[in-house]
Amino acid sequence: MKTSGFSLIEVLVATAVLTLGVASLAQVIVVSARANRIANTTSTALLLAERKMEELVVETGSGPSPPDALVVNTPGFTDYLDANGVSLGVAPAVPPPGVGFICRWSIDPLPGSQANTRVFQVLVFNWPQHAAEARLVAVKFQKTS
Repeated sequence: MKTSGFSLIEVLVATAVLTLGVASLAQVIVVSARANRIANTTSTALLLAERKMEELVVETGSGPSPPDALVVNTPGFTDYLDANGVSLGVAPAVPPPGVGFICRWSIDPLPGSQANTRVFQVLVFNWPQHAAEARLVAVKFQKTS
């Protein structure tokens, strides 16, 4: 006696294979969403670092920074920014609420060169995760008249 259609076992096997495929895709979606979020945060950190670097290079009256300005939050060499990159004002030693990024910078004379050559370093990272970071370095030589 021949009947058309699928047996119960065939349906269960097909359902199990389909479930495994969908579960695998769900994991891929979660991983790609996390990678996308980190890439977006890194891009924002890079844009903020570029903006600060442009500010520093244009300024001419900045003196040398403390040796640990890129490691600890140093007043005058640290800026706290919200998630959109807007400055939250004066930089205390402890990040205030609402901080999305911390920007630190240093200005130092270039070792072994003339006194009018300076090295600018900018470090921006997201707070509090510290999952994304951007670091820029520039050297500026000023001609003396």
